[in-house]
Amino acid sequence: MSCDIRKVAAGDEQALAFIQTESWKAAFKTILSPELLEQLTDRGRAEAMYRRLLEEKKGHGYLLFVDGKPHCIAWWDAARERDMPGYAELICIHSLRENWRRGCGSRMLDRVLADMAAGGYEKAMLWVFVENDRARRFYEARGFHATDRTKPALGTVEISYETRLPGGRHGDCKGKTGARNEDRSL
Repeated sequence: MSCDIRKVAAGDEQALAFIQTESWKAAFKTILSPELLEQLTDRGRAEAMYRRLLEEKKGHGYLLFVDGKPHCIAWWDAARERDMPGYAELICIHSLRENWRRGCGSRMLDRVLADMAAGGYEKAMLWVFVENDRARRFYEARGFHATDRTKPALGTVEISYETRLPGGRHGDCKGKTGARNEDRSL
């Protein structure tokens, strides 16, 4: 199995939307209500969101290809929480179910964390559904730890995780774009 990662570019919105919506259907089917999940996995809506993010050059997006086919996406930016200056936020990381637990997510996360550190960030944070045990174990195995920060989201609760980045330099945060998005997947 060969894995290649590249930054996203205009024209990637269909692949991004497909991976996000299919991943959500598999990962969140026992966390979100069926009605809400159907609404949130509307591929046209997801394509429009990614098209806008790409056109506005908001954040930092990546595609991971397995044997030449798009499989995993990730997006990060400066933390959206106003009281967390100097933090980068992993806004999303999604992969298609057929390759879960084969190292693709770990490879993608390694790339994202390295780019966050290269951008001058000292710490990274993310939000994850409290009930998403699989994702929580993944983040914990990769050095993240749960904090005491929680917030309501989509009829459930999200918990914040964070980690210290190797080589990050607090206060020298290049490339911050401050992306804000009404869609919680980003």
